[in-house]
Amino acid sequence: MSIYKSLSDQELIIRTKANDHMAYTEIYDRYKKDLQTHIYKKTGNFDEVKDILQEIFINLWINRAKLPVTDNLSGYLYISARNKILNIISHKNVESNYIRSLQLFIDEANYVTDLSIRENELTSLLKDQIGNLPPKMGEVFSLSRFSNFSHKEISTKLNISEQTVSKQISNAIKILKSKLNLDLVKSLFI
Repeated sequence: MSIYKSLSDQELIIRTKANDHMAYTEIYDRYKKDLQTHIYKKTGNFDEVKDILQEIFINLWINRAKLPVTDNLSGYLYISARNKILNIISHKNVESNYIRSLQLFIDEANYVTDLSIRENELTSLLKDQIGNLPPKMGEVFSLSRFSNFSHKEISTKLNISEQTVSKQISNAIKILKSKLNLDLVKSLFI
């Protein structure tokens, strides 16, 4: 039996602080299994258990000079384990939030793209139907809706009365509504 097995936690800490590898190894052997079980109960992931244990004991050795001389080494190690577990949970939350945010961005981009495609299709369909209007009616409607001319400007440009402009636009809207409704209904079922 090794002399280190009979040493108290305080004595092991003092020796570890003095760079005694065997004392450090005894601490590892003494607490590894209990910590492993505790961490596994909290994380449910054996790979995380191995990582956390490795970090705890590497940090213990690296920071050995700062180690408090205590008779409650297990408490110190469990607090270290708890902090590592909380860091992992926090990191998972950040990852999860990032993934959710990324998915939201992708969904919005798809929505905007889909909306843009539908808008282009509707504009194309509208222009096709305007092309089917009588020429003068199509010209009056296009000047009104696409060039943003007022009724007065259209009447001056085309040398027709404002009342004729108003009537042409009104008739164009009626025709386009009926044609576009039929085309939209057809496109939904094709």
